Amino acid sequence: MIPDFTIVTASYNYGHFIRECLESVANQKGATFEHLIFDGGSTDDTAEIVAQFPAVKFTQEPDEGMSDAINKGFAAAKGRWVMWLNADDRLKPGALKAVLDFVKHQDEADVIYGGWDFIDKKGEHIRSMTLFPFDKPMLSYLGCYIGSTSAFYRNSTVIGEGHWLDKSYGYIMDGEFYNRLAALGKRFVYMHALLADFRMHGMNLSFKHKDSSNATEQLVLEKQHAESIAIRRAYGWHKLTEPPWVWFTDGVIYLYFRIKKFVAKRFYKAFKTLIDLPRETSKAESGPKEQAKNS
Repeated sequence: MIPDFTIVTASYNYGHFIRECLESVANQKGATFEHLIFDGGSTDDTAEIVAQFPAVKFTQEPDEGMSDAINKGFAAAKGRWVMWLNADDRLKPGALKAVLDFVKHQDEADVIYGGWDFIDKKGEHIRSMTLFPFDKPMLSYLGCYIGSTSAFYRNSTVIGEGHWLDKSYGYIMDGEFYNRLAALGKRFVYMHALLADFRMHGMNLSFKHKDSSNATEQLVLEKQHAESIAIRRAYGWHKLTEPPWVWFTDGVIYLYFRIKKFVAKRFYKAFKTLIDLPRETSKAESGPKEQAKNS
């Protein structure tokens, strides 16, 4: 039987968070799924925690980084829809059932993306992030405003066609992925619902070097900036490459889309009602038991 969803999780020494990730998937109801974890050789208690969830397919072997681990999951995915869920993030209760109901009316969609909540290290709510219908130029110039933790890809038209992450991108692999899919004509559809929790804890791949204090950390941060520039050059409107004009043009376009995003978010939020996720009628069962029933 082909499952409705494949959830791919790349893992490395996130044992202090991964149980919440596993439970958030295992307790999903109303949809069939498989949860694939590709671990790069964790030395903490990750393997022991995952072993408590017998329906999870756990692979522990060396990899070339997060993008490589996720691509391994893409290669093994059997679900009609595929997503990657970071080891420190969580799906909202009822998220998979809500997405399954939504895609029944989206026959031409290749990518479904929704909103999410930011949570802190302890899992406490910080703020909510809702979005708006897809804007390709904004994705190129403003940056990746789509949260990978609440995005789903149709297997038959995206993952199954071999459209995977570019392993040469170590930080903004999702931004390059979405820009490439858009350039190929893949259709993005926004689902106005909060589907996941994105955890902010200071060691997130995209943020841990933000307040760099030495030359080595600053070099890593500059490499991250270089990925954004490469995306703009490859998928953006203008092809200017020489300073100072490229700096001026990038700045003006960035400012334009920053304002456009600010307006679009508030306009859509004001006039569109959030889709309610299915709620549990009783206290959720234990993670391993419930996932075994869904696999």
